[in-house]
Amino acid sequence: MEKEENKKSKSDNSEEIQDIKSTKDNSEKNIELETKDKIKDLEDKLARAYAEIENQRRRFEKEKDDAFDYGGFSLARETLNLVDNLERSKLALENDESLKNSEALKKIFNHLDIIQEDMISILKKNNIQEIKSIGQKLDPNIHQAMMEIEDSSKEPGTVVQEIQKGFMMKDRLLRPSLVGVSKKTNKKSENLEKNQKSEENQSKSNEN
Repeated sequence: MEKEENKKSKSDNSEEIQDIKSTKDNSEKNIELETKDKIKDLEDKLARAYAEIENQRRRFEKEKDDAFDYGGFSLARETLNLVDNLERSKLALENDESLKNSEALKKIFNHLDIIQEDMISILKKNNIQEIKSIGQKLDPNIHQAMMEIEDSSKEPGTVVQEIQKGFMMKDRLLRPSLVGVSKKTNKKSENLEKNQKSEENQSKSNEN
């Protein structure tokens, strides 16, 4: 009897030990899983933080480059007013009857031309270029159409008149060119012109 009881107690003890071991193993596994989850979560947070820092660095680099390349954008735009004023001054002098064909006018024009050339040269050195307009197809990205001009010799939408010069600063539009573009000649006006020309020719032949 005693032997049987001893055997039973031993088996009970071994079962208890196994239960303790399995419980311990389970708790260790749970701890290990929790640790892995925490590590993974930390890695994800670290990766997101690094990505955000990298994005901020790129934004900062772009802003720094833009500030270096286009920092004088507003100043450059204001400077164009000086170029416009020179053009207006020359036009006003050309229309001044008291100065026409005078030596004084020629000297003034020479001085104004030198100043204008210097200003354009300074602009070019700072990556500011004139937009070519005359003879070009209208491009709404760089041209602003102010009027339509009947011209049968040009394709419709071709720039035939430049009202104000446009400029680019590197790859950015500093200001658009204000232009006049061609349109198809109206048949009525075309016939009217032909009639006027024929009448003028007849009157000339009659005079002769």
